[in-house]
Amino acid sequence: MKPSYRAEDLVIEKLGQATVPSPLETVFTPDDEAVSALRLRSELASLPQGELPAFEAAGPRQLLYFRPETTSCAIVTCGGLCPGLNDVIRGITQLLWRGYGVRRILGIRYGYSGLVEREQHPPLELDFESVSEIHRRGGTILKSSRRRYEARELADGLRALKIDVLFAVGGEGTMAGARAIVSAAREIGWNVAVIGVPKTIDNDIPGIERSFGFETAVQEGVRAITSGHIEAHDFPWGVAVIRLMGRDSGFIAAAATVASGDVNFCLVPEVDFDLDGEGGLFDLLERRLRHRGHAVIVVAEGAGKRLLPPEGDRDIGLFLRDAVRQGLRARGIEPSMKYIDPSYMIRSVPANADDSVFCQELAAGAVHAAMSGRTSMMVGYAGGFIVHLPLHKPAEPRRLLDPEGPLWRAVLESTGQPKRIGRARHDV
Repeated sequence: MKPSYRAEDLVIEKLGQATVPSPLETVFTPDDEAVSALRLRSELASLPQGELPAFEAAGPRQLLYFRPETTSCAIVTCGGLCPGLNDVIRGITQLLWRGYGVRRILGIRYGYSGLVEREQHPPLELDFESVSEIHRRGGTILKSSRRRYEARELADGLRALKIDVLFAVGGEGTMAGARAIVSAAREIGWNVAVIGVPKTIDNDIPGIERSFGFETAVQEGVRAITSGHIEAHDFPWGVAVIRLMGRDSGFIAAAATVASGDVNFCLVPEVDFDLDGEGGLFDLLERRLRHRGHAVIVVAEGAGKRLLPPEGDRDIGLFLRDAVRQGLRARGIEPSMKYIDPSYMIRSVPANADDSVFCQELAAGAVHAAMSGRTSMMVGYAGGFIVHLPLHKPAEPRRLLDPEGPLWRAVLESTGQPKRIGRARHDV
């Protein structure tokens, strides 16, 4: 197996030399501390001699680039909602305020729109007290938006607000915007540190083993499955279809399936399936219903794309609900169909305890990196540690669930479903 990274891919950019003593009383992380980017021994064998790709370890540095008392910081949240956004905002703000002594912290409202003067979204002033209880509610106190703007306009907005550090919290589009802001700010001569905190509830960021909000999504997904199971169990020929998030990757659906223990069929984008024919979903469902009287199906939103009609409703959950009803009727079974789609409910709930701790770790890593003068980077979890990853790393495909890996094996063991549903041979 070839390694995912080369050593030169992982170099972190700095604004300049760090000369300001840190006010923190803590154990500092040496600048040369690193975490191996290799996961398997086979990756090492394919490397050029002497090259060992490693992530720069996150953590507080003894010397800073910015003087805290004169530094202005801003936080922006973009894209869809995700459990933990307010925890990240809180963690960044409180460490800047109480740990470093930064006294000008702005919350940019409605995503990158808040950096554009004509949009008329003045920033919020944040301090230790104003964010002290925001982690108790879901969503983001800064609001969000998916709107995109020219990078020069955003860089001009940072300069107009006299921002030295921007923390960008969001998904792939937000990180692309952050990269563009770095370049545009450089062109206009504005020396700003841009630090990304990547957000994707689907847990599919390449190179990062875990993203915040995922654990909460799995927990809430289990609650939806439990409700679906009860509904299906208590009606004749009861069938529950629960649609969970996962446009390209089935991690939430798979993890919730295993955690629940009540699922009979789990359908994910990485493993194709057939509806009709011997061994297809309808065939397996009929056997299940005639044997146990009820069934629970979990489907990730990106599963079964080839089955969807080219036009009209492209929602796999609704399509599957209707297709199962028709397929079972053709086999002499009148199912009592139950359909649950908790997606927006999951996205807007507060983070659970595990995610809250993780958000705090990511927030701290982002603040320490920024104050030391690092830029054009994001913080993430890899190899058991919070690490620094360059924003300019070459694009990779999204991280996918491995159909031969331990999580999918656990799904098969939990549900009892066959490795192939039908004769499908379309695995991604």
